[in-house]
Parts: sequence; structure tokens; C-alpha cells
Amino acid sequence: MLRLLMILILIVYSAGLLFLFIYSLTQSNLIYKYIRQKNRNKKKPIKEIAISIFPSVTIQLPVYNELYVIERLIDSVCQIDYPKDKLEIQILDDSTDETQSIILKKIVECKKRGHDIVYIHRANRSGYKAGALEAGLEIAKGELLAIFDADFVPPKDFLLKTVSQFTNSKVGMVQTRWDHLNRNYSLLTKLQAFALDAHFSVEQVGRNSGKGFINFNGTAGIWRKSCILDAGNWSPDTLTEDLDLSYRAQLKGWEFVYLENVNSPAELPPVMSALKSQQYRWTKGGAETAKKHFWNVIKSNKSIAVKWHGIMHLMNSAVFVSIAICSILSVPLLSIKVRLPEFKYIFLLASFFILSFAVLGAMYFISCANQHKNKRSAIIPFLLTFPLFLSVSMGLSLHNAIAVIEGYLGRKTSFVRTPKFNLNKEIRNIKSNVYINKKINWLTYIEGFLIFYFSFGIFKAFKHQDFGLLPFHIMLTLGYSIIFYYSIKQNKILIN
Repeated sequence: MLRLLMILILIVYSAGLLFLFIYSLTQSNLIYKYIRQKNRNKKKPIKEIAISIFPSVTIQLPVYNELYVIERLIDSVCQIDYPKDKLEIQILDDSTDETQSIILKKIVECKKRGHDIVYIHRANRSGYKAGALEAGLEIAKGELLAIFDADFVPPKDFLLKTVSQFTNSKVGMVQTRWDHLNRNYSLLTKLQAFALDAHFSVEQVGRNSGKGFINFNGTAGIWRKSCILDAGNWSPDTLTEDLDLSYRAQLKGWEFVYLENVNSPAELPPVMSALKSQQYRWTKGGAETAKKHFWNVIKSNKSIAVKWHGIMHLMNSAVFVSIAICSILSVPLLSIKVRLPEFKYIFLLASFFILSFAVLGAMYFISCANQHKNKRSAIIPFLLTFPLFLSVSMGLSLHNAIAVIEGYLGRKTSFVRTPKFNLNKEIRNIKSNVYINKKINWLTYIEGFLIFYFSFGIFKAFKHQDFGLLPFHIMLTLGYSIIFYYSIKQNKILIN
């Protein structure tokens, strides 16, 4: 019985490693496509399309209890450079606190300056963000709809740089790159920026250059109204309504454009509970959308390459399930290697995981280099950040894996929005923020236990003189330590 259990662990562990290896190969292809596209742009720079006719635009601001950032958002949107007679601003407010009174006061100021602002307040949050956007769409004047979340500060030339893309009647959506207002605020924000930069460079450009599926990132993008309607409108049946609509629209034949050179600044979650709630929504929603559209992508008339990248894109949240499984099984694996020497060849699969690290390293180095003058100046920041990023990603794997499994199983939960802070002010804003969840989640204690669990893996490595998994266990111990530390530290800061 024990032998069968050990063999089962080997099979599951190998399957997890194999998925990670296949996923890394797909990412390596995106790296190739990204580099190829960048070289093409150097040889033949993309010309900006001049706007001769200004289409009507509605800017939609879906907000819910955004006490700290709502004024900043409205001010920045009202400063966007576009003919006022062609621009409508919709504030889609589901707030239940004093955010509502702040908005109403701000609207009076903006209307005096000649802005066309419509205020829509719903009695309930039916459909959450998707429901708010759908309600605004019904009465929106614009043929194009730009969407910004509450933590964004859109640049003045946002519309001038994006609207011109819609001269192509096939284009249904244009997404811009996220920039980060508080990149250097803390270790957490630095690591988040490091991760997002890779998505908004290598992944988005790589997929878009091959006419593959890309996603609207929920904000800092602009849609053609007819595209949304043709694709079936916003739907709240997943937690990632943006990813869901993106796939429905592209499966209908609409083209998407990604503009890496247009930056839209936003705020990153500075506390662990906010980061976890955001990660939970993204990963669970991604799993729900994968479940919804997996077969739709396979049955589509897209090329095999586009289908493959679409499938792996939809399944990217499953990476956390594989990491969590491989991590937990890696400790007993050290004993299994001693007890079952006849399966020694299977343990060579661990080398695939090293190759996965190499591919990830290449992708993140490329995105890191974009933030520096040249590749040479990016080497040290990359070497300092990448191991920490991997460790924290592993530390979040259990949390995210649970969310993914819930998504695949169809367990429905409410849309929990990420608390905003406006960190241009002093740190006391974090302590006084009324939206933060101040309770320590039961999962935090499990994450604390896993620190000792993977430390035991380090001990076992020296006991058996088998150091193949030692770097893996060191990163896991460090990653869960960082996650546990920031979770507990945040709770102490907020309570004291």
C-alpha cells in the first residue's frame, strides 16, 4: 500500500512538472515573438495615425466605495485632451458610503467647467462591475467606450493616442500598458510591478503580434460599443468579466490592438490582504473563464498556433495548482528517492523545472531591461529581484491554487474589489483605511506551517545528501516566510 502511494506521488509530481515545462515552452515562443516584433518596429517604426474625425467617446468609471482615490480619478479624467462636445464621462457608482457625496460635489465643479458628466447610482451591486458597465452602456452616447478603475490616473493624451486605432473597422478594443505610481513603495509593490511589466510587454505584445488572443485588462483600455454588443455584452458569470468578454469578442472575429508605448499609471496594492484579494479574483476568474471558453477556442476557425496560445493563456492560472502540488509533494519525494531507487530516471524530470526557470528568467529579464537604459544596467536589479519574485510567487501558490480549484469546480463567490489607498500621502492612510480586511485568514496559519514544512525539506536534503531540490525548498521557505510576515505585520499595523 505504501509503495502504491509513493508511486502515485511520483506520477502526480511528474504530471505537475510536465505541465510547467509545457507552459514554459509556450512562454519561450512568446519571447521569440516579442523580440521579433520589437526588431520589426526598429526597422520600420509604427507611424502614429492622425485623427481627422473625432468619434464620440464615453469614459466609464465603475467605482465602489473609493473614498481615498475618487477625487484624483475624476480630476485626471476631466483633464483628458479631447473635444468636449465629443466626450461624455459616466460615473458608475455602486457606493454605499460617503464616496457618493464626494462624487456629487465633484460633479458640480466639473460641470461648471463644461464637462458632460452623467452620474449613475445603482441601488444594489447586481452583477458587480459587469453589471455597472452594462447599465452605463445602455445610455452611453459614445461609439467608443474608455474604461478606468478607481486607482488609475489616465494621461491627458490617452484618447488622442488610442482613438486613431479605430479607423480600422475590424478593431474592437485597444488596450494600453499599465504603469505604476507606487512601484518603489515597498518590496510588495516592487515585486508586483516586476510581474506585471512582463505581462504588459512580452506576453501582450507576443500574443498580439501573432494575431492571437489577448485580453482587455479591465481598465486603461477602450472598446468599440458595437463590439461589446455583438459579443453579447458584459456578463457577471465569471469574476474576470474583462477576460470573458475579450474571448467572446475575438471568437466573433473582432481584432484587438495592444499599445505598449502608451502608459496608464495606477496604484499597486501595498498590503498583503489587498494583494491576496486581487490575486484571488484574477486567478479564480481566469479559471472560470477557461472553463467557459476552452472548447470554444478549440472549435474556433483560428490557426493551430493561435488556438494553442489561447488555451495556454486561459490556463495560465493553473500554473499555481501545479506549483502548489509539486511543492507539497517535493518533501516526501526526498524519502521516496531513497526507498524506490528503481524509479531514479523519473527524478530526472526535475531538470525540466530548471529549464522552466530559465525561460521565466529570460522573459522577466527582457521586461526588466525595458525599465533601464540598457540591458547591462538591468542585470543587477534583475538578479536581486527575480529570485525574490519566484519565492513570493511560490509563497502565493497555495492561496491562488485554492482560488483556481474553486473556479474549475464552479463554486461561486462575490466580487471582492481591491482596496485603494492614494499613497501619495503619508503612511497613516494605510492604518486608517476603512476598506482593509483586518482579520487574519485561516490560510495564513497554514502558510506559517508551510515555512516549517519546507524547512524540513532543507534538513532532509542534508540528511540524505541529495541537494537537487535544495534551491527549490529554500525559495519555498523564503516565499512563505515573506507572505506570512507581511500578513501578520499588516494585521499588527492596522490594529495598533
